[in-house]
Amino acid sequence: MTTPHVLTPPADMSAHERDGYWMQQALVQAKFAWGQGEVPVGAVVVRGNEIVGVGYNAPIGTHDPSAHAEMRALRQAAEKLGNYRLPDCEVFVTLEPCVMCAGAMLHARVARVVYGAPDPKTGAAGSILDLFAETRLNHQTAITGSVLAQECGDMLRAFFAERRASQRAARLASTESDDSST
Repeated sequence: MTTPHVLTPPADMSAHERDGYWMQQALVQAKFAWGQGEVPVGAVVVRGNEIVGVGYNAPIGTHDPSAHAEMRALRQAAEKLGNYRLPDCEVFVTLEPCVMCAGAMLHARVARVVYGAPDPKTGAAGSILDLFAETRLNHQTAITGSVLAQECGDMLRAFFAERRASQRAARLASTESDDSST
């Protein structure tokens, strides 16, 4: 993971443009994940105009099922700020959060979550269920979805297409190897 740092978006940006600006930073983290052979999901935690936490998916390399981009970014932000509660922070993540990550963001009392691509398999911000809409919980977090959804989704689709092609090539090579030994 890279070190958090101060980035100042131009002052004349609209709220929508600001969301896109920070999502671009999350996409940078997603590219780091891809480079490690991990599903390319990235996240940044922003307080004001400062990134206080960054993370990219790393459950395979770390042998840690909780090493999702959001979890890693939240841990880094909490450590930097000296508090697990992050009420004045926003999380920007390239893929709709899963239940684990949504729960952690609610527990951290994050003010707002902005995600890129919806996740039709495990999305917990409206695709499969909406943990953030659960009014019985003691904290409510604002949600903004589909920010740079096309770009975020394209990265995921390209990653999985590459992975499938690589697996096909490996199977083909294995079949050819078996054929030549008979």
